[in-house]
Parts: sequence; structure tokens; C-alpha cells
Amino acid sequence: MTADEHVRFDHEIGRQVSLYLRSRMFKTIGVYLPIRNEPDLLELYEELSAKMHLSLPVTIDKDQPLQFVRWKPGDPLVKGDYNVSIPAMREPVDMPEVLLIPCVGYTVNRFRLGYGGGFFDRTLAEHPDTHTIGIAYSCLLTDFPTEENDIPLRCIITETGIML
Repeated sequence: MTADEHVRFDHEIGRQVSLYLRSRMFKTIGVYLPIRNEPDLLELYEELSAKMHLSLPVTIDKDQPLQFVRWKPGDPLVKGDYNVSIPAMREPVDMPEVLLIPCVGYTVNRFRLGYGGGFFDRTLAEHPDTHTIGIAYSCLLTDFPTEENDIPLRCIITETGIML
């Protein structure tokens, strides 16, 4: 992807997420800050922070589920585990009602590939009612074998639309 395509696709993914959330009454949302080439939705987070409480995931231990801490755009960040940016002030919050989860790849059945740490799988196993939204570029649609502990996401949103 070119830099211009990244910007255009990120904007369109943000627009699709905003449309999806508009008809739902969530008050809390767990978001992510992009690493590597994940979609950058900071523009969307600015919009959402006026309507919802945002939080970011932090790792506690390599075999533990994620913890979520309060965050809003502009809050100071530091580098956490795995070189991921996290809020400098780590104020824990309850599990968000909805999560935006970046996908390295995804299937037509809404299973996702991540970076292999299992953090989201462990988190969702403990919180199965969480509304999960996978975030990906449409070119990352693939096929891969799933395992017993894999949990499909509620939907996947790409620059081309929403896969329910």
C-alpha cells in the first residue's frame, strides 16, 4: 500500500466504524494505538472521545488477559511491553463494552490472526459478552485453520465495509 492509500483506507475504516457505532448505545470502548502497519484510527478516537469513555489495553504478564486503562487522545503516552504505547497514567477501568481489535489477517468466518501472544483470546475467554469489532484492511482476508480456543469476532470492519 502507498502512504496515500493508508491514509485514505484509515479514514474510510474510521467512517465505517463510526456508522456501525452510531446505532448502538455503548458507553465504553477499548481502542488500540497502531503498531507496524495496523490501521491508524486516531481521527476516529477524537470523535468517539466526545461520546464515550475510551481505554487502551495494557499487558500485565505474558500469560494473563489484558487490562484496560483510561485514555483519551492527547493524554501522555509511554512505551510499554512489546514496544506498544500506553498511557503514562495507568488508571484501570472495567472491561469495556466494545473492543476495536486490530487484525493481521482474518477469515470470512470472522476469526482473526494477531501477533501470536494470545492476549485478546485470553481476555475474550474471560469476557465472552464483549462486543468485538475486528479492524483490518480488506487485502488481509485469508484462510487459516482455527483452534478450539479461537473466538470469532462480532464483525470485521475494513475500508470496503462491515462483515457481520
